[in-house]
Amino acid sequence: MGCILALLALISPRLVLFVLWIFSSVLSRAFDSWIVPLLGFFLLPWTTLVYAAFWDWGAGRHVAGFEWFFVILAFLIDLGAYGQGRRVQAR
Repeated sequence: MGCILALLALISPRLVLFVLWIFSSVLSRAFDSWIVPLLGFFLLPWTTLVYAAFWDWGAGRHVAGFEWFFVILAFLIDLGAYGQGRRVQAR
C-alpha cells in the first residue's frame, strides 16, 4: 500500500491526502485538530503529506532531526508551485 501511495503522490499529493483520510488514521494521529490537515490540503499539500508521513513512519511518532529537511523541502516545493502559477498567469 505504501508504494502505491508514493506513486500516487507523484501525480497528486491531494489525492493521497484524501486516500489517507478515508482509509487510515495517519492524519488524525499526526495532527491534533482537523483544521490543520484541511488547510494543508488546500494550501500546502506536499508539506502536509510529508509531515504526516514522517510523523507516522519516522522514529518515535514525531518529526525530528534530518526529517525536518524533507518537510522544509516539501514546503519549498509548495511555494515553488505557487510561484510557477503566478509566472504563468503573468504571461
